[in-house]
Formats: sequence, C-alpha cells, structure tokens
Amino acid sequence: MGAVIGEDGVARCVWAGGPGPMRDYHDVEWGRPVAGESAYFERMTLEAFQSGLSWATILAKRPAFREVFAGFDAAAVAGFDDTDVERLMADARIVRNRSKILATLQNARATLALREHDGLEQLILGFAPAAPPAVDATTSAESVALAKELKRRGFAFVGPTTAFALMQAVGLFDPHVPGCHRRATA
Repeated sequence: MGAVIGEDGVARCVWAGGPGPMRDYHDVEWGRPVAGESAYFERMTLEAFQSGLSWATILAKRPAFREVFAGFDAAAVAGFDDTDVERLMADARIVRNRSKILATLQNARATLALREHDGLEQLILGFAPAAPPAVDATTSAESVALAKELKRRGFAFVGPTTAFALMQAVGLFDPHVPGCHRRATA
C-alpha cells in the first residue's frame, strides 16, 4: 500500500489523491497532533458519526456539526436535553442518527467527568503506541485498550475501529503510507 502521485505532482495517501476537501484535510490536518479538550472531543464525535459512512460525507458536514454542537464545547453539549436532541434530528445539515447524537451527549458528560482527573486529551494521549501500526491496519492493541478504557469511563460509540481512526486523526502515530509527502520518513 503506497502513495499515489496527484495531478500536482505530490505523493499522497490514496484516499487523498485528488483535489478537494479530502486532500486539504489530509495535507493540513490528518495525522497531526491537536491540542485541547474540544479538539479531541470533536475528533471523537466526528469519527463516531463517520461509522458506516464515508469520511467525505462527514467532512462536508463538519461546519454544521461544529455549529450545532456548540463548537464541541463539552460543557455546552453536556447540557443538551430532549429538545436539543429533536432539534438535531431535524437538522438535515448533519447526520441525523439518534444513537450517535445521544452518544455525543453522553460523551460530553463523560468528558466533563474526566476533568477531575487528567482530562480527555491526556487519557487519549496515554494510549499512543510505541511503534506505529501497519499502514493498512484498522485496529491495534492500543485502540482496543483505548476503546475499553473510554467505555469504562462512560463513553459510547467508541469501539476499537473508531478509537483507531481517532488515534490516526489526532496524530498519536504517523498514519501516512510510505512515499506520502506527509509521512515523517517519506
């Protein structure tokens, strides 16, 4: 599994080979460390919503997700009630999946509970692998352990595959394929 050369002459991961939002996300954001609770809460939420859908769909809806989930401010989202759930279910700009919406509210509350400890960011960072997994992997021992710990802490919709995608997105390891211009050892 190697890189592809785009029309701009730059080697990238296959899914980011063409111009557009996916390429921009790949080049600017994916696999780079983020900082702060809201950044981690956003990535976790978007990865959960992506489950069963294409990332392109979620990326296109990202501005609306940011708006309706209060900029991914966990305290604000934790305060959402049944009226907010119905408002979200009626908003065609986002993915209208009740289970995922309810999981987001539950995850916001679990994120607040982590503030009494080291917080969401530190919890996730604690599962960084010593060595990057294979570039074609969809789970790892660390993502399985992270998913288990998140569930133990009250999070929902955070299975090993979603945890792995989260780990990739926030740069817990270099997820880029060999030859990609963004790979640390390109």
